[in-house]
Amino acid sequence: MKRWYLYPFSLGYHLVTGIRNTMYDVGIFKSTKFKTPIVCVGNLSVGGSGKSPMVMYLAQFLSKHYRTGVLSRGYGRVTKGYEVTNYDSNYKMVGDEAMQLFERFKNRFVIAVSEERVPGAKKVIADMDLDVLVLDDAMQHRAIKAGFNILMTDFNDPYFKDHLLPAGDLRESRAGSRRADIIMVSKCPDELTEETKQYYISRIRPDRTQKVFFSSIGYDENVYGKEKMLPDNNLNYYDILLITGIANPKPLLQHLAKFSQRVKHLKFRDHHNFTDDDIKKIIAEYKKLGEYKLILTTEKDYVRLKTFDYLRDIVYYWPINVIIDKKEEFNQIILDYVRKN
Repeated sequence: MKRWYLYPFSLGYHLVTGIRNTMYDVGIFKSTKFKTPIVCVGNLSVGGSGKSPMVMYLAQFLSKHYRTGVLSRGYGRVTKGYEVTNYDSNYKMVGDEAMQLFERFKNRFVIAVSEERVPGAKKVIADMDLDVLVLDDAMQHRAIKAGFNILMTDFNDPYFKDHLLPAGDLRESRAGSRRADIIMVSKCPDELTEETKQYYISRIRPDRTQKVFFSSIGYDENVYGKEKMLPDNNLNYYDILLITGIANPKPLLQHLAKFSQRVKHLKFRDHHNFTDDDIKKIIAEYKKLGEYKLILTTEKDYVRLKTFDYLRDIVYYWPINVIIDKKEEFNQIILDYVRKN
C-alpha cells in the first residue's frame, strides 16, 4: 500500500464508486450506446499508463482502413465545449494531447475535444461522417457505452498491486477491469520472458472473453527541433536540460541514460501550463550548462514549450511509439470489432 494511513478514506471512496458503478450496471444511470463503433482507451489508476501512445497507435492504424476520429476531454485547455483541432488550433484551445496528435498526423484523422463525451461523440460522428471513434481516457466515463474497451496498466505499477484512492492510485476498484475487452500491460522492458508474461496473466485473471497483451515504448532514433533533427547517438556530445510535464518521466530518464550522463532534469506536474517564471527558471538552468548544450522534452510538452520565443530554437523533443507484442493478433481483434459493428 502506498499511503496506508489513508486507508480508512479509501473505504469511503470504494463505497461511493461502487454504488455509482452498480447504478450504471443495473440501468438506473443511463449509458448511451452508439451505432458507430467506439474503441475506448482507459485505465483504473491516475497518472500515466501509456494511454496517449495507444490512442495514437489506434488512430494511425484504423485511419488506414476507415474514416477515423479521436475524442478526448482536452485536459488542460482554457476553453470549454466542443472543438475540432485544425491548423489554427493551439494547446490552450484543445489541450496538449490533441495538439500533439495534430502536430504529428495533421488531417489524417479527425481530432476533437469535449468534456461532455456523449454530445461530443454524437457531434463528431455526425459532422465528420466517421466510421469509427477512438475515445481517450474514458474508462470511468460510463455515460457513454463504448463497444470495445482497452484497459492500460503499467508493467511497473499494475492495477492488481494497487489500492483505491487516496491510499493508492486507483480511480475505482480492481473489479472495473472486468469491463475491458483487452488488458494491455504497458511500458514493459525490452526483454520480457514468457515466464514473466504468465505471471502477469495469472495475476490479472482474465475471463474467457478477455485478452491480455504486452507492449513497450519505442523511442525514435532522432530528436527533433524546430527545423532540424539530431541522431540520438549524438546526444552524448551535449549537456542536456530535460524538461518534463508528464505523469511518469522515469522511462524517458532510463532511456536517455543510455546516451548521456550529463542530464539536468526539471520535473513539472502532468499537463503543466508553463508560466513566464517557469521559462525564466528553464533559461537560467540552461545557461549553467556547458558550451554544447540543448533542451530536451517530450512530444506532448513540446507543443507547449515551443510557443515561448526564448525556447523555440533550442528545444528538441523525442517522439515515442508503442510496440505491441503479438501486434498482428491485436490489430486483427480491433479490425474484427469494427467490421462487425
